[in-house]
Amino acid sequence: MPEPRSKRPIAASQRPTGGDKALAGTKKQYFRRRKVCRFCVEKIDHIDYKDVRLLSAFISERGRITPRRITGVCTPHQRRLSEAIKQARNIALLPFASSI
Repeated sequence: MPEPRSKRPIAASQRPTGGDKALAGTKKQYFRRRKVCRFCVEKIDHIDYKDVRLLSAFISERGRITPRRITGVCTPHQRRLSEAIKQARNIALLPFASSI
C-alpha cells in the first residue's frame, strides 16, 4: 500500500517549471565576450582632460558618463575617466547635456 501524500504545499523552488525542456531545444546559447579595459590594453596611465575625442567615446548622446558595466573599463581607470570628463565639462570642452 503506497504512503499517503503529505498535505504540505510544495515550495516554489521545488516546483517543476518546465525550464529544462526549453534549454534542451534547438536554440543556440548566446556567448558574451568578456569586456577588457581599453586603457589597460593600450597601457594608457594618464587620462588627459584635453583629449576630447577620447573622452567623448565614454559619454552618451544625452551627455551622461557611460557606466563601467557597459564600457568595460576597470575601476581605477573609470574614476580617472570621470574626473577628466568633469574637468573638461568645467572648462567647456565637453557639454554638460545635449542640446534638445
